[in-house]
Amino acid sequence: MRSLIFSEGTKDGSGAVHTARSPRRVRTYPSYLTDLLPIRIAEAIRIEVRERTFGTLEEIRLRRETVSSLSTDCGTVLLPVVLSGREMDETLTRISGGSLYAHSETIGEGYLILPEGVRVGICGRAAIEHGRVIGVSDVSALSFRIPGDVRDSGNVVEKLLLAGRENGRGVLIYAPPGEGKTTLLRSIVRRISGDGRVLLRTAVVDTRGELSLSTLFPQGARSDCRYTVDLLSGYPRPKGIEIAVRTMNAEVVVCDEIGGVEEAQAVLAVQNCGVPLLATAHGRSLSGLLCRPGLRMLHEGRIFSHYVGIRRSDGGFAFDTATWEEANAVC
Repeated sequence: MRSLIFSEGTKDGSGAVHTARSPRRVRTYPSYLTDLLPIRIAEAIRIEVRERTFGTLEEIRLRRETVSSLSTDCGTVLLPVVLSGREMDETLTRISGGSLYAHSETIGEGYLILPEGVRVGICGRAAIEHGRVIGVSDVSALSFRIPGDVRDSGNVVEKLLLAGRENGRGVLIYAPPGEGKTTLLRSIVRRISGDGRVLLRTAVVDTRGELSLSTLFPQGARSDCRYTVDLLSGYPRPKGIEIAVRTMNAEVVVCDEIGGVEEAQAVLAVQNCGVPLLATAHGRSLSGLLCRPGLRMLHEGRIFSHYVGIRRSDGGFAFDTATWEEANAVC
């Protein structure tokens, strides 16, 4: 694969590696979290924000009987707070709205979704029934993932998507966890549904609540009604993809973190409709990505015209792009 370093907004060349940069900004977290976090944690964060310029806050990690920490785009910041087991359990109760049962399905999968796209990872003692996790007790860690917003970072992928769309083929974005796949996906959705050079009917399958309208269009952007997004919230990906194509007449279908065989089968079943799929997947390398059975099925079905690996770079993203043919040669 060829290489080119490219700054967002400049003229694209023919290479495979691009860099999109955006201005550094200081961002803390949605204000409602102040009432959900332990008081000592909220105060420690307030002091850190006042006394330290650490850029973008990406994660708040609470730990039982040891120090908690913040993850930022500049590194990890330890907080001088040690939480008790009681404080951890009380925090879980607050973020679940006092009803752990109402969130038992996602808690069993290791997370809980809060408003504005905040996802809370949960570690503790699992309660198992018939081989399935039905609850968590003795919480040992809570990881609040703060959704990012790198504006105008979707230009590179938008061009690839529009090029492949002529043949009904989409784009797959891959990276290890925490590199910003969902953040980039939000930026691309904004571009293809109103901010960019085209206006497409975009169906977003939001299985985990991280692509809600409030995260896609923050700061009141929805009020001008310029965005052509249809949101399928809470649907299993296979069913959401089917509905988006067969009943919503979507021009682009978007979903986060695909990879299962059932999802691949759903995509292949609607392939003849000619609707491109924009999706993300966990993967450190292209060769490793295509070793997974579900993603291999999609590759062999020529669902994607391009594969785009991403990594953080100078407050934005660097992109490693490969055509289907280049990816096929790798594996």
